[in-house]
Amino acid sequence: MTALASRICLVAGASRGVGRGVARALGEAGATVIVTARSSETGLKTDGRSEVIEDTAREVDAAGGRGHHYLCDHTKERDVDTLVSWCLRRFGRIDLLVNAVWGGNEGFDGTRHADGSQFGTPFWRRGSRSLGHALESGLYAQFLTSRAVTPAMVSAKKGLIVSISFDTGPGYLGDVVYDLAKSAMNRLSLAMAEELKPHGVAALVVSPGFVATERVVDAGMAAEATETPRYAGRAVAALAADPDVGRFSGQIVHAADMARLYHFTDDDGSQPARFTPA
Repeated sequence: MTALASRICLVAGASRGVGRGVARALGEAGATVIVTARSSETGLKTDGRSEVIEDTAREVDAAGGRGHHYLCDHTKERDVDTLVSWCLRRFGRIDLLVNAVWGGNEGFDGTRHADGSQFGTPFWRRGSRSLGHALESGLYAQFLTSRAVTPAMVSAKKGLIVSISFDTGPGYLGDVVYDLAKSAMNRLSLAMAEELKPHGVAALVVSPGFVATERVVDAGMAAEATETPRYAGRAVAALAADPDVGRFSGQIVHAADMARLYHFTDDDGSQPARFTPA
């Protein structure tokens, strides 16, 4: 696949999870992919985990693309601005930004969060710090990164910004912190789409199912997962290759629906249906 052979893509939050799956899928389509995160083999690793951006960049290469890694904390404005300046100096443009940054699960062991609460603990029993962290590591990080990248896209009168989130339209997601954070990220994408419409730039949300990320596997929940991280990644790659992607701007699209529209599959050749939380 070479559908994206000429594209410069920035995937924020790509050391693990869906971000890594997106980076690999873009590599499958031949793209140049800059992968960023806080976890590096030469420095600190979030939650002491083993996944690092250098490995993701190598996976992009192995998949057929050109991978580059850049250490960045997307909650720090200076880090983000420096990253984007480096990308533009080296590559001249950014065609696709994928906001996959999400630290809301940091400290989660499969049963309890770092503050001792479980998923779904009533809001009056939750500490306020968990909400602040989820909003900072999701909404705020995505805002900073999108704001830094957008001027170059507006100048070029083209570009695509994809947020990896979860569809909140059908109803409550079962946990106040998770629901608020994802709702806010979705609303940011809608707002960006409205303001970018006159400039030829699209913004949308890709909503995956229950993904077998490294954390999910380590928590012993792999059997409950519906898809791999590459499924949502192939949805992003297909959207990026679509010359009429602007028709989805401002929307939340499901990886499962995109699989049927663009005729791609997950790693096992299947097309998992939309995931609906119990």
